[in-house]
Amino acid sequence: MKQSFYGGVHPNDRKEATRHKAVTPLGAAPQQVVIAMSMHIGAPCKSVVAKGDHVTVGQKIGEIAGLGAPIHASVSGTVTAVEPRPYPGGNKVMSVVIENDFQDTFGSDLTPHPDYSKLTADEIVEIIKEAGVTGMGGAGFPTHVKISSGIGKVDTLILNGAECEPYITADHRLMLEQGERVIGGARILMQAFGLQSATIGVEANKPDAIEHLQALVGARADVHVESLRTRYPQGAEKQLIQRLTGREVPPGGLPAHVGCAVFNVGTAAAVYDAVVEGKPVTHRIVTVTGDAVKEPCNLLVPLGTSFQHLIDEAKGFAEEPDRVLTGGPMMGIAQHTLEVGIIKGTNAVLCLTRKEAAPIETEEVCLRCARCVNVCPMHLTPVYMHLYAGKGMWKEAEALNVMDCIECGSCNYICPGRLHLVQSFRMTKMELRQLAAKEKAAKEAAKA
Repeated sequence: MKQSFYGGVHPNDRKEATRHKAVTPLGAAPQQVVIAMSMHIGAPCKSVVAKGDHVTVGQKIGEIAGLGAPIHASVSGTVTAVEPRPYPGGNKVMSVVIENDFQDTFGSDLTPHPDYSKLTADEIVEIIKEAGVTGMGGAGFPTHVKISSGIGKVDTLILNGAECEPYITADHRLMLEQGERVIGGARILMQAFGLQSATIGVEANKPDAIEHLQALVGARADVHVESLRTRYPQGAEKQLIQRLTGREVPPGGLPAHVGCAVFNVGTAAAVYDAVVEGKPVTHRIVTVTGDAVKEPCNLLVPLGTSFQHLIDEAKGFAEEPDRVLTGGPMMGIAQHTLEVGIIKGTNAVLCLTRKEAAPIETEEVCLRCARCVNVCPMHLTPVYMHLYAGKGMWKEAEALNVMDCIECGSCNYICPGRLHLVQSFRMTKMELRQLAAKEKAAKEAAKA
């Protein structure tokens, strides 16, 4: 039986600034792009180009070095550097810097397959792999790995069109303006998994997108478009699975453990581009918004374009921002420089005024109100996990399943004590991973 997921919150969606603004290409192409060699979960790619090389749009410039997905040039031009550069995650990663020649010469090795019905599952997976498709909703998991590991296990295919984070409208505009790519990608994924149907979950605050997708499906009725009651974090895959199927992914489990595979609608569109058009991932839609920018907008952006360039496209700052985030206000990461380049998972550049950001100057105290427990969609007890984190009691926090925290920020949002809950859970998980690595090294040393 289908059921709504537990917990969640109802923040103001703040999407009105861009929900009706069509996606537009950049008015001025970037002079250079800085393309990070790490745009996915897994090992960074190894650069296959060097300073002085000329590259074309779609040319592979980063090769897989383990779990990952290849990376391709988003502009044509000359490689001016291969060196560590600032990254949206806050650190520096090896990057390929390309000086744009403004010719947009295309040079992908991929072959278009307009009639993909003749392709085998293995062939589809290989095309998606070579196109560098990853989770476009922000997670960045290599799509070819998710498909290949789920074949034979998955009986339910779900496309995530919830876009529940406030402010962001990139997926909304994609579904509304380029729904054919989304539906086409869904059907390609169905073929890869050997399924006859798929479901797209879209929050009810996007009625125009729901109606448009339903019209595109038409009489075939192989792709079901379901309206979801608006609630955050509806777009988290475990919560979306529970809402659409009634199945609950167990602690530490993956969607495939309950027969499901979930892909962002942007990922489905990228799958369509790869298979049908023979195009690797080189661009993505980014929402540039927040009260600190003059003209919020939705832009089609070459990967590696700087945040500063996108803000300039939005006519600059209306006032000095309190902070600039990659992503939304609930899960986004504050940037220390605007010279970072967008990556495959960058769905928004959010520029918040001090009034919007409402920064927490100092933590207050836990009131033991249990509101964080009531809203946690993972059935966790943030109040106690935070207590253990503050005392450095990492193992005790682990026993409370802190590793299952999806860092959605619902607890932060609801906390009257204004505690830095999610930050403490991130720190705890980092400490636990380091402890696990040390324990593993000690065991291997003992065997030697």
